[in-house]
Amino acid sequence: MSTRPLSAPLLDAALVGISLLDVWAHVDASEPLRMACALAASFALLPRRRLPLLTFLLTLPSVLLSDAVFAALAALYTLASLTRRRTLLAVCAVAFTLSDMTSLPSPEFDFSTPSTFVTLGYTAATAAAPVFLGQLVQARRDLSLRLAEISRARDHERQLTAQTVLAKERTALAREMHDVVSHQVSLIAVQAGVLQVGSRDADVRQAAATIRRLSVQTLDELRHMVSVLRASGGRPTELIPQPSLADIPQLVDNSGIEAELHTDLSGSLPPPVQRAIHRTIQEALTNVRKHAPGAKATVRVRHEDTTVRVTVTNTAPTRPALPLPSAHYGLVGLRQRAELLGGTVTCGPTADGGYQLCLELPADGGEQRVWP
Repeated sequence: MSTRPLSAPLLDAALVGISLLDVWAHVDASEPLRMACALAASFALLPRRRLPLLTFLLTLPSVLLSDAVFAALAALYTLASLTRRRTLLAVCAVAFTLSDMTSLPSPEFDFSTPSTFVTLGYTAATAAAPVFLGQLVQARRDLSLRLAEISRARDHERQLTAQTVLAKERTALAREMHDVVSHQVSLIAVQAGVLQVGSRDADVRQAAATIRRLSVQTLDELRHMVSVLRASGGRPTELIPQPSLADIPQLVDNSGIEAELHTDLSGSLPPPVQRAIHRTIQEALTNVRKHAPGAKATVRVRHEDTTVRVTVTNTAPTRPALPLPSAHYGLVGLRQRAELLGGTVTCGPTADGGYQLCLELPADGGEQRVWP
């Protein structure tokens, strides 16, 4: 596409040059009228794309008065490649044939000799050649456009097919989440409620209440996720409400472990940064609860110059960890989220047998694309 503006003027100039050579070869300079018509026909090729019919008409006098016919053939080809009026092309071809066979000021039409018919056939074939070639170029151009349209239609069809498959998969996933996960979490909430009411031990009742509260919260989140999955293919559904810094104290209090929170942040950070901080603390506290039973955790969130630093440190566990299912994607997801915001996540054991997770983010990292 970028070469078209350059090649078109060069091609026009080349056609004019060839036409001038044709004039030099077939027109005598001692005949000013024929020379003027031939030169006018040559330079009439310059606007041939914008005014193809007018260009052809301007070249006919040269065909009628001289043997310089290249300009007329080029104009006829251009007209045939741009117009879809077959009758007009036939009339122009006949006009070229008759003009070429006429020699003014003394036209000769002697149909009593076979040579006249031979000349007529040759001239008609000469006129038909640029017409057929121009129509062929036009058909090729139309075919290219049609193929491009078909290609775009196929791409759109593939996208629709992929979206349909994705919608079916999300619907199936939503159904499984509703039928299996929601059912089991509901049973956990019910059993925790029974244990809370029937137990006489205060610690057991408190633990049962925590389990029931977390189960109900999980059910609410699952219901929202199911609605998001089932809304695929329609109007986009936002994953709301999104966590923020204001939710961190409640997150720490409901973590189910003994944890302390130390922070000096306000809610002025970009929402993506707030979500990353919340998700990191949530994952770290979950790991402490799963892998370090009985440990205490300390959460520190600080704003240092242009960097936000979050550390979650836990002491050594006091009880052996229970074998719980894990996909081992939690820390990987945290690192990917931090990288999208231009930050880093580091973690490792401490000298006293505990564990520490550290998140560092630029305070203005909210312009990056992040997860919900």
